[in-house]
Amino acid sequence: MSSIRKLQGALTSSGRRAAQRAAAKARKGIRQVPGPSPNPATNLMIAEIAVASAGRVARRSMEKGLLKAKFEREQAVAIVEGRGMAHTMITAAIARVATRSLPGALLVGGGLFVKVVFDRSLSRRKARRRGDREIEQRVADADDGIL
Repeated sequence: MSSIRKLQGALTSSGRRAAQRAAAKARKGIRQVPGPSPNPATNLMIAEIAVASAGRVARRSMEKGLLKAKFEREQAVAIVEGRGMAHTMITAAIARVATRSLPGALLVGGGLFVKVVFDRSLSRRKARRRGDREIEQRVADADDGIL
């Protein structure tokens, strides 16, 4: 039994009518909210693109901000822009696995935990050198125009 039906059963007849009128008024108001297009599928597509674009801008800004703590501004931008298509697609696939289900989130989270433990098991200098080499490679790829 739906929660609306349960609620209607608990109300008196006048309360039930008032709730039905309020629900009808809310539905009417929702139908009147205009979108940029009269086609609801187009409006949905516009909303999806807007949300994805905003997420991408926010993610890139955060990445650059985190890298600016250690690198110059130009280097941070080059590092973020120096990612190849394969890296971007793999990261997107992993994020999709992590967000689709609880087992996926546990799998990805566990993998990240193992990676952090592995990095910490290396000597601090060795781990830093590995990371610096990877970052330098991304900067070089960005300078060469390989994206």
